[in-house]
Amino acid sequence: MELVSTEPATGAEIWRGTAGDVEQTIARGREAMRDWARIPLGQRVELLRRFANAVRKHAEPFAELIARETGKPLWEARTEVQAVIGKVDISVTAYAERTGQKKLDSALQGTAALRHKPHGLMVVLGPYNFPAHLPNGHIVPALIAGNAVIFKPSEKVPAVGEFLTRCFHEAGIAEGVVQCIHGGPDAGKALVEHADVDGVLFTGSARAGIAINRKLASNPGKIVALEMGGNNPIVVTDTPKLADAAATIIQSAFTTAGQRCTAARRLIVVDSMFDQLVAEVKALTERLIVDEPFADPQPFMGCVIDNQTADLLSESFVALMSRGGKPIVHMKRKDESLPFLSPSILDATDIAERPDIELFGPLLQVIRVADLDAAIAEANNTRYGLSASLIGGSPSDFEQFWSEIRAGIVNWNRPTNGASSAAPFGGIGLSGNHRPAAFYAADYCAYPVASTEMEQPRATIGIGLKS
Repeated sequence: MELVSTEPATGAEIWRGTAGDVEQTIARGREAMRDWARIPLGQRVELLRRFANAVRKHAEPFAELIARETGKPLWEARTEVQAVIGKVDISVTAYAERTGQKKLDSALQGTAALRHKPHGLMVVLGPYNFPAHLPNGHIVPALIAGNAVIFKPSEKVPAVGEFLTRCFHEAGIAEGVVQCIHGGPDAGKALVEHADVDGVLFTGSARAGIAINRKLASNPGKIVALEMGGNNPIVVTDTPKLADAAATIIQSAFTTAGQRCTAARRLIVVDSMFDQLVAEVKALTERLIVDEPFADPQPFMGCVIDNQTADLLSESFVALMSRGGKPIVHMKRKDESLPFLSPSILDATDIAERPDIELFGPLLQVIRVADLDAAIAEANNTRYGLSASLIGGSPSDFEQFWSEIRAGIVNWNRPTNGASSAAPFGGIGLSGNHRPAAFYAADYCAYPVASTEMEQPRATIGIGLKS
């Protein structure tokens, strides 16, 4: 099966290849994983540091490739490459902290020990929005722990997946230890279900994550980490900092053309702030530059990933209007043949039953509420639970917000997105399965083994024996 990748901003072909052989890839990975697990931890870490240097050496062409294949601005693609490099040091620290070894001397009872083992062969299924950084956030911790990895990038970004994999090989990590396999959903399903795969590390939509969870529900022996999306709220209560609040909202909703799992989908505003804040956000939104990745001046955001996605988002905007939504900033598409969408805002207050879905693009729904209590109730009116932010208010207001909000990331006067790799990253509900990534990725890349040990056997039975 032939696969083709095109630049969303231009339609030009960027990559052409064929789907990989799942059986051969798994057999090769299982053969390589034993030798990799036997390599001392210090040596594995050194090879991962060489990987970071390989990425650093190729940083600019790597960023250009990410920009071309995703349509995101070059400045943002450069920050993604830096995140790939920074992931190594953070993961080394996390592995030492989260999976450290312990020994306790119990005198005549010998020694009690705690050590960790790798699971074996891990499959990493990557998304298209951060095609290097997000899969890398699974791959690096998995390799440090001693696992071999099969990486299937999204079929929408195969060129970036291949480039990332070559950097591991350039660093001296054996080709069987990190493999890149191309293919569509069928390849992903075959990898997930295969008996010789020991773990599945997934980043993507809730729909795909639920399908993986359902498929593996009867197989508790396979580790599964699901990093899914969100219908994330950003709540605004009383604040004199209107311009700062508006900028924080714009960063939350429209960075990466809204194609972040942590992007703000719902702006929930108390009545006393509504008119003046919405006017400020509207004015700033209308100033945002939307253009191709290498435009000068650099745009704030580029296009969405493809025309099908652009069509669905345009249809969603119209559907929300038909259900009672009032457009504040219309969604526009300057060229029907390319997936460029202008950032859009819609007052969803009067929609009786707001759809609890993740609209993965530059579409922000605004909801007016009476007060902070009502805002928190509305923010929690979702099956998702990834990220939430409070803008304005007092320390006691944030304490209430933090205590009552249902999310794995809870911020104050900061955007909903841009989470730190030095902290755990994950959500609840449809946003994940309680296996947070980032700093806590070490937890699902190795399992603890408890031992009691003596150099020679020594035991007696002191009771219950016949004379």
